[in-house]
Amino acid sequence: MSADYDAVVYDLDGTLVRLAVDWDAVASDVDDVLRERGVDTAGHSLWDMLELSEERGHRDAVESAIADHERPGARDSERLPLLDELPLDVPVGVCSLNCEAACRIALETHGVDGHVDAVVGRDSLSTYKPDPAPLRALLSEFDVSPSAALFVGDSDSDATAARRASMDFQWVRERHSL
Repeated sequence: MSADYDAVVYDLDGTLVRLAVDWDAVASDVDDVLRERGVDTAGHSLWDMLELSEERGHRDAVESAIADHERPGARDSERLPLLDELPLDVPVGVCSLNCEAACRIALETHGVDGHVDAVVGRDSLSTYKPDPAPLRALLSEFDVSPSAALFVGDSDSDATAARRASMDFQWVRERHSL
């Protein structure tokens, strides 16, 4: 299917690998970080707390708390079947809600870092998925128009980001079954 596109971008966690991360523990740690700074987190999900941390000026502390779980989780990540389609004959990117370091660790752990041309994580830019800017940054690096690129992912956030970036989108479950 990559022959139909000039570039393919993948989500990481749930698409290429499954990070060994206890997300409930991450949310608890982030909750602690924000409460220590006087921020009321009642009723907020992990990703809501990340946005709240940005608004309240505590994003660096929250990013650090999340990344402290993601990096070791990347080292212990499970390889998913779609990873076996690499390398491709077109530029390949990874666009993830995980921190960039965790993305790179997971790719290196599974021996495919040399097959991925660029990585944009949650902390690579000032914005993250479902904002289209991370996808657009990758495509700009590849000098590929959105209409000539595919984003493969496993979440509604991935599908929304692709739509907002004017890219084709494919669910990992559909791509893997081809």
